[in-house]
Amino acid sequence: MLLVVLLLAQEILSVVVGVSKQRTTDDISQAFQIKRESERLLRSALEEKVALRGYLLTQNSDFLQQYQQGRETSEASLQRLSNLLVNDELQQITLTNIKVFHAQWSQKFAQPIISNSFDETILESEDSSLDPLRDAVDQILTYEQAIINKQNERLRRLERLNVLGLGLNIAGVGLVVIGTGLNLILLRRRVLVPLNQLIQVGSSWRSGQLSRRINHNSEDVMGQLATTLNGMAEGIGVRQAHIQTRNQQLEDLIGTLSHDLRTPLLANRSMLNAMLGGAFGPISDRLQDVLEDYREGNDNLITLVETLLDISRYEAGGSQLLNRKPLDWDHICDRVIKWIRNSSANKCRLKVRIAYDLPTVCGDAIEIQRVLQNLVDNAVRVSDRGQSVLIDVSAPNDVSIQVAVYDQGPGLKEQDASQLFYRFSQSPGRQGRAGLGLYLCRQIIEAHGGKIWVDSQLQRGATFLFSLPISLPITQKPSGSTIERDHPEF
Repeated sequence: MLLVVLLLAQEILSVVVGVSKQRTTDDISQAFQIKRESERLLRSALEEKVALRGYLLTQNSDFLQQYQQGRETSEASLQRLSNLLVNDELQQITLTNIKVFHAQWSQKFAQPIISNSFDETILESEDSSLDPLRDAVDQILTYEQAIINKQNERLRRLERLNVLGLGLNIAGVGLVVIGTGLNLILLRRRVLVPLNQLIQVGSSWRSGQLSRRINHNSEDVMGQLATTLNGMAEGIGVRQAHIQTRNQQLEDLIGTLSHDLRTPLLANRSMLNAMLGGAFGPISDRLQDVLEDYREGNDNLITLVETLLDISRYEAGGSQLLNRKPLDWDHICDRVIKWIRNSSANKCRLKVRIAYDLPTVCGDAIEIQRVLQNLVDNAVRVSDRGQSVLIDVSAPNDVSIQVAVYDQGPGLKEQDASQLFYRFSQSPGRQGRAGLGLYLCRQIIEAHGGKIWVDSQLQRGATFLFSLPISLPITQKPSGSTIERDHPEF
């Protein structure tokens, strides 16, 4: 506000000084013009008198021509003076007296000389004198000189005002510099510091530390923003705690139910196996088919219950229960191929490619086989008869090994692929039994310190990959780069 007031005062002062200076300059210029015309009028009148005297003494007509030029100059000067003094009544009176005197002088002195009827005695009289005209012109000159002096004094005052305007300019620059410095300080205190704190607290919130708060209390917008964000964090923390409580209750319920269901299901399987084995006497073919269906359904329930139990175990810290040993990828892949042959009805060509220079990786062989078995089973189920499924084990870097399962199935949409490894999630064309297999795979791989993901496009197949961290330095095999085996259709 101070800067605005100062700039406004400076502009008003500049306008006033500029207008006044221009008006004063115009007045001085007009006064100098009047002074020049007055002096020119006096000179021309003297030229008239001198020319008439010369003609009177010599009768030379050149003096008459000189007189005529002086007269024309006098009349022109009188006209210009009349135009310049049109707004000055006092000077107009003086100018009128000059015109009257000049006309009388011409009638009494000039006309008789030109008409050769001049009485020489008049030369000694006052009628030939131009003193009244000189006095009148002196009055005009004195008056105009006073005006010039007055306007010069006014110009000096305006110059002092200019100095004041320069001082206002300097004060404005100083005020701008001071205001800029104060604004920077206020900007840092009221904006930058809270924003930096907001960034730090936001990073903590992103990492899950919702208990941190933004310590900025003020009445401005930043204070309102801090209050709003703190309230949001508190609400999110409350909802998150409530969700965690409900999830824990649900997991406890699932674990309890799974544990309680497993015993009767195992008893049912033993009873069904005994009945199908003839322990209770011979059974008809129709009854045998029914019992086979019951046994298959019972086995599926047992598998689901065991999967739920395994998931509960890993969610509760199953990495501590892993039996970690160096993994033999040849043995793991062979067992997976045998299991797929015994359990799958599709006829796919399975290929295995294992790099020679694989580093040592420690893990639970049974659990890793379970992951690979699940991925290959999914690949076989979505592949058509005669298509290939490839298992590739390689070491793309010095920190981990990578296992990939390639299929030629229908592929996945991006939004479906991003949800595959969550609980009860299934993608179109890849439905499993309950949507828990890939979630369990993720739990097993993450328990080993690894990562699992999928790379897929529609109509171009899918590649499921997981990586495991290297445990020991790389050990070189004797020769070659990879072992590749092509298993026939099954």
